[in-house]
Amino acid sequence: MNKLNTVKRTQIVAALVEGNSINATVRMTGAAKHTVLKLLADLGRACAAYQDRTLRDLPCKRIQCDEIWSFCYAKEKNVPEEFKGQFGFGDCWTWTALCADTKLVPCWLIGGRSAEYASKFMSDLAGGLANRVQLTTDGHRAYLEAVWNAFGNDIDYAMLEKIYANPPSGAQARYSPGVCCGAKKKKVTGNPERKQVSTSYVERQNLTMRMSMRRFTRLSNGFSKKVENLEHSVALHFMHYNFARIHKTLRVTPAMEAGVAKHVWELEEIVGLLD
Repeated sequence: MNKLNTVKRTQIVAALVEGNSINATVRMTGAAKHTVLKLLADLGRACAAYQDRTLRDLPCKRIQCDEIWSFCYAKEKNVPEEFKGQFGFGDCWTWTALCADTKLVPCWLIGGRSAEYASKFMSDLAGGLANRVQLTTDGHRAYLEAVWNAFGNDIDYAMLEKIYANPPSGAQARYSPGVCCGAKKKKVTGNPERKQVSTSYVERQNLTMRMSMRRFTRLSNGFSKKVENLEHSVALHFMHYNFARIHKTLRVTPAMEAGVAKHVWELEEIVGLLD
């Protein structure tokens, strides 16, 4: 099989990071579907490894965490009996952390929504921080033990529990979630500053993910057939988001704002991680 040159690789990556599906990328670039998937897998692994090495000793002060839903293979209710209960079939949750000041995403994890995955996620987050931070999560109970195990008392942690009105009934229920009519700020550990207890930035990051990765589009056929492809796609997305995409508010990339990078990465540089 002929090896793609850098120009062709960059063209494919440009299509993927702007939210196009695999099939759309194939049509736009003229590359074979197997070639696009192979490039995504190889580059996704390289991006994950690079960020795991680089996003350490971060100077973050305020961290927000959330989980975003997607599914692999089939929706949970349609998973065949022989695959029920197996990871990679049905519901998948992407745990994300975001620095409220630099907008950097220091870590993420794809898995279930259980306490086991919460502990893995928080342990990874704690390993990348240089100092004590203020942490805000939603009211998901799995965070409580996970944060304690990862940070102990060395954190200022609060939960933001949102209160929703009754969800709409009938056909509207599929498209219109319950309206948020309030929120409770709950101190858990340390001395979190109340006015900084928020998950707004990380929830906005969820929208960025849905817009930038076709696999996260809801009520469509744009889903991951294999969980490995979801993992590679997320790693590539955050590599582009952290290092190559200028944040409109900051006027620099999140990695530059956090002191991790000194310049805006070009797509060719991301592709260069393969070498």
